[in-house]
Amino acid sequence: MSAWWGGIEFKGKNKEGTGVRNWDDLRLFLAVAREQSLSGAGKVLRLDPATVGRRIARLEKEMQAALFAKSPQGYALTPAGAEMLERATLVEQAMRRVEVGDSTQNKGLSGQIRLGAPDGCANFLLPQVCAAIGRENPALDIQIVALPRVFNLTRREADMAIGVSAPTAGRLMVRQVTEYRLHVAASSKYLSQQGPVDSVQALRAHPLVGYIPDMIFDRELDYLADLGAGRVALASNSVSVQLNMLRQGAGVGVVHDFSLPFAPGVERILTDEISLTRAFYLIRHVDDVKNQRLARFADALAAGVKAEVARLEAMCAQGLHT
Repeated sequence: MSAWWGGIEFKGKNKEGTGVRNWDDLRLFLAVAREQSLSGAGKVLRLDPATVGRRIARLEKEMQAALFAKSPQGYALTPAGAEMLERATLVEQAMRRVEVGDSTQNKGLSGQIRLGAPDGCANFLLPQVCAAIGRENPALDIQIVALPRVFNLTRREADMAIGVSAPTAGRLMVRQVTEYRLHVAASSKYLSQQGPVDSVQALRAHPLVGYIPDMIFDRELDYLADLGAGRVALASNSVSVQLNMLRQGAGVGVVHDFSLPFAPGVERILTDEISLTRAFYLIRHVDDVKNQRLARFADALAAGVKAEVARLEAMCAQGLHT
């Protein structure tokens, strides 16, 4: 059952199934998450660390979820705690807007933010999304690093990254941004020359376009294996190159629906038989939990990517192009 806290949904529950609604408990949770210790949170809140510990234990019992992993190094967020942190931060921002008339939020972002992303997202989604964020924040420098691999945020290769799976190791905050869909596609010219592909079995008679098998950096990208496909006739580690191969009539391959509005002449096939769903995740280092500038950028980025996927997939369904 979902719980509602200040209008923000958190997928936990207390014994009544209604969730925690106490603003003081929310402030306490945020303090421990940011200070990563009871003593540090106690100094911020002017409370005895033992009191902080008891209230955190009570909060976890009410939410029926472990929010922190305790160790000699301190209090680290669990996946449930990281999920709660994202929502709690939004509630905190909303409370501040009420208290101070949103004077802080009206100030534009500035400085440099480097974002890592797989090239499909970087080519077809981030230009529009980051351009819009840039227009709202003219003093902000946004750098997009488009590489087909997992980014190491611990080494500070980027300030944050978009991934196609949720990492399970490392001191990271992870939030799912949106799901997206993929289908098999080919160019209209190719289909007119080779004839329609009217069954999954018929795919085996056509050359396949896809990833270089030993350069697939995430299991979620191994689309052709999910389809039981064999030899890949034309391959690239870039989905943008794969899409351009399809535009040239190289064969058939799996493409993102959100990329097709940028590829006139490429059409989906076998949509009733084959449809894949994946997700984008926004990944940040837990040490950045106190950084409100990055938090504001992350919120704008997540909202923008979700809206852009929905817009482009709607265009794809209607056969429209950019």
